Amino acid sequence: MTVPRDFQEPARCRPDLVIGRDELFGEAREQLARGGSVLLHGPAGIGKSTVLRALAAECGEAATTVLRCSATESESHLPFLALADLFGLVLDDVSDKLPAAQRTALESALTGRGESTLQRDGLALRLAVLSALRALAAEGPVLVVADDVQWLDPASLELLGFAARRLGDIPVRMVCAVRTDGPEYDRHLRALPPESLAVRFNPLTRAQVAALLDHRGYTGLQRSTVRDIHRTSGGNPFYALELGRALSENPTPPRPGEPLPVPTSLRALVLSRLQMLSAEARRTLLVASAGARPTPALLHAAGRPDAEAEMAQAAALGLLATEAEGPAVRFAHPLISAALYAEAPAQERRDAHQALSTAASDPIERARHLALATTGTDPVVAARLAEAAALARDRGAPSVAASLGLLSARHTPADSAQGPDVRRLQAAEDAITAGELDLARDIARDVLTRATVAADRVRAWIIVIDTAGHAMTEVDAVFPQALADAGDDPKLLSLIHYQLTWRHVLVDGDFDRAREEAAHSAALAARAGDRYNELMALSFQAQLETLMGHPDAPATIKRALKEPQDPRVACHHNGAGYSRFRWLIMSDQLPEARATVTALLREVRRRGSVESEVHFLRGVAETELRSGHCGRALDLSREALSMARDTGIGEVASAVLTSLAEASGGNVERALELARDAVGHAEENGDQMYESRGLTALGYAQFVAGDAHGTVRSLRRVRELEDGLGITDPARGRWQGDLAEALVRIGEVGEAQDVIDVTRRNALRLGRESVLAVLDRAEALVRAARGEHEAALAQLTSVQDRLAKLGHGLEEARAAFALAQLRTRRPAPTSYDEAARLFRRCRALPWLRQVEAAAMAPVPEPAVVPVAAPDGLDGLEGLASMERQVAALVMEGATNREIAARLFISVKTVEATLTRVYRKLGIRSRVDIVRLAAGRRP
Repeated sequence: MTVPRDFQEPARCRPDLVIGRDELFGEAREQLARGGSVLLHGPAGIGKSTVLRALAAECGEAATTVLRCSATESESHLPFLALADLFGLVLDDVSDKLPAAQRTALESALTGRGESTLQRDGLALRLAVLSALRALAAEGPVLVVADDVQWLDPASLELLGFAARRLGDIPVRMVCAVRTDGPEYDRHLRALPPESLAVRFNPLTRAQVAALLDHRGYTGLQRSTVRDIHRTSGGNPFYALELGRALSENPTPPRPGEPLPVPTSLRALVLSRLQMLSAEARRTLLVASAGARPTPALLHAAGRPDAEAEMAQAAALGLLATEAEGPAVRFAHPLISAALYAEAPAQERRDAHQALSTAASDPIERARHLALATTGTDPVVAARLAEAAALARDRGAPSVAASLGLLSARHTPADSAQGPDVRRLQAAEDAITAGELDLARDIARDVLTRATVAADRVRAWIIVIDTAGHAMTEVDAVFPQALADAGDDPKLLSLIHYQLTWRHVLVDGDFDRAREEAAHSAALAARAGDRYNELMALSFQAQLETLMGHPDAPATIKRALKEPQDPRVACHHNGAGYSRFRWLIMSDQLPEARATVTALLREVRRRGSVESEVHFLRGVAETELRSGHCGRALDLSREALSMARDTGIGEVASAVLTSLAEASGGNVERALELARDAVGHAEENGDQMYESRGLTALGYAQFVAGDAHGTVRSLRRVRELEDGLGITDPARGRWQGDLAEALVRIGEVGEAQDVIDVTRRNALRLGRESVLAVLDRAEALVRAARGEHEAALAQLTSVQDRLAKLGHGLEEARAAFALAQLRTRRPAPTSYDEAARLFRRCRALPWLRQVEAAAMAPVPEPAVVPVAAPDGLDGLEGLASMERQVAALVMEGATNREIAARLFISVKTVEATLTRVYRKLGIRSRVDIVRLAAGRRP
């Protein structure tokens, strides 16, 4: 059929809705834009048709004619049917342009009148299709869109391929989709022009499946459920959506450890083959589907003596595939296993689990099967499951521990010594460790509906608070209830005051109060004899004092590291080990920092703590970035961001670090996007600390991108936020040097020197050598701007040497770059060799591109940037740069709020600045500023 140029597909087919296929879509679109053709191939349900429709919608806009066909298996025996779909509506437009013999053959084939066949009219028909395409292309570009090419009737396929191979430079493009179960797609390329691009569709990742389910409205699914959907669907989007739909329509979710319910629509895909098996073979496959890692030996032990023969029968039907490396039994697709299990009667499932509860060699597997074989409460089964959960926890499998804990709670009698809710809460804490925050929150909320014991209620409240992450404003109402439940119990109160410490940091931005709260929590825990929570509170107090530049920080770290220690604290992301890492990296002890955080990462990976793993991955990435290993830092930060998005843990912090790594060694546009997203999320959560960090990353990315004004806007806001938070340690964000350099670039030399002077005082007090070196680099640029060229060169030479000795490779390279730009009035290209070498060693690609551009560009005479008074302000000498800007805007009649908006500062900062102006000039009001500027006596 033909489609007019103004035809548009429905919005659902637009490219922005092709979930998880952006790269494939872009690749195919570029090929079509070059005038080429594309073959999309992959298994059924993988998303080929969705991408095909999106490509047709976008690329069809540039075509004069769009020809379409979509075949089905039931119609594949009808000759010329696809040809009729393609040319039926354009036959009248082209028939007059065809030779008589070709016209007769084509009309006969398309209309069914006459006896046209490939055998009788083969050459005439082949030439007719080619001529028809040429005739249409003479009027403008043609796009041929064919879906399900595997079902095209052979005659149409042959004619289309004949024409495609002879199109040459004629503006006819083809985009086709074909179902393939393996890599064999070459034979389908015969229907397309030579040099066509074949695009293979692979399964979606778990994050992409989650995005797809969310986009289609299945938003209430727990992350653990999404993980199961991804595993069962094998990453197939059609299967994943059908499973999501079935879960959303099912009022009772599956029990822990059970497979997902499989909808009838998907069962039908495999049940026809399952029915071809013997009854005994089906029972053997049911046992295999119930097992975690089935092998022939396990099936024998579970009472299936003829397992090999029955598996061979299943493999012949395409239901099983045997691993080449070992004896494991693997279903051809996870959906086959799920459908088989879902179709089996409940008693047969229990029988299979009962057999496996004695046949399995692993105690965790035995306990799981025993639970699924048991109905009702049973204290023996519950105890076995609790033991298995503890074993899984020790093995570093907290997700498995959570699942087993819930099964244990299900089988625990209500009147037992350790009630079911205690086991549910332990399962919730395991779920937090595994990164399954929504599951943990649901468990805690459920327990709170009936728990009466104070310790259980406070434990549940703490889980609710923990799962809120940085969005602590969402749980403000929880704290009064938790404090009421805690009463005067020092252990319970310690837990709540520890969480209040976080609230004061993230929501109030009050580090002084947070420090006091952490110290109070530690004292309460010590009074209660709770060493774990005492150490956690001391560790957090140490981190706060480090950020604040508080003199007690080293002593608090020593207290947090004092024996006796709790092994759970040692490798916790808020524990003393991480506090020590932060101290080391802020003190420029990079080798020790790397060794410390790498050891922590290794241990939490062994334990399976996802949240701590994300934190420590970021720690390693930050250390590599400080050391100038930008490529390594980029890989690690991207890994941390992917894990954070997959689990919902630490997304803002991971985006901030990845933005810094992208700006240093990757894609600057990506860095800007990540930083803006981080700032937006932090503002939504009311999180001032991470708003500051996000703006720090944004300012740096803007600086690398050459946007000095943007850098100044972002980093002035950081300065204001950190002043309000009480953060005085410049090694926390290391943004001050970038702000000073950006201020020099826009001519605000006085303000740049002010930033340097204020920061230097704190850096000297705390011994932050690398910060002092970076400040000296910025001060050298201030001197150069004032015409002190030789002094600037000497200072930069010293800075580069100091940064090299400290091991800050990227900052060393930046100093070399600045030195090359100042070294001579007419630098030759070789002047930049040292900077290029250092940036190349760091794999700092965005910076390397700047060096290459500078080396190639003509360099103007270096100009001194005067610190000129704004027009009309000759009477206001002696004011700092910011004070002069505020005074200039007052002269224009701007209000304080308008001044704040124009200078990207707060109204309070404007008021404070005006107070200083009045004091310096000996005047009283805004009117006096105008009078003084006009040359009149106030």
